[in-house]
Amino acid sequence: MLGAGILTGFAALGEGLVAWAGWPLPGPVVGMALLWAALGLRVVRLHWLLEAADGLLGVLGLLFVPATVGVIQFLSAGAAWGAWLLVLVAGLLAGAGVAGVVAARLVRPEGGPG
Repeated sequence: MLGAGILTGFAALGEGLVAWAGWPLPGPVVGMALLWAALGLRVVRLHWLLEAADGLLGVLGLLFVPATVGVIQFLSAGAAWGAWLLVLVAGLLAGAGVAGVVAARLVRPEGGPG
């Protein structure tokens, strides 16, 4: 119970800090960073968290069920997925190509024409 309370407390602390400061970050991520700092400073001991962390890791697969159901629910969009994927890949290739051309023009080998 101690480990679960500590993990929940740091998640809540991160949520509260993000809400108070107005940061555009997920609260649990800030809470995890605070927990990491507390572990590094030895304010929190790792053995306090081990049992609760092992229990959470045991059911980690269940946490992905809602996301999977959401993806499957929208698979009926059909051809729209293909079009979006095409736009995504084309944008990626165009951006990478432009970045490559700009980098090649800005970085010239020593002793080359310039």
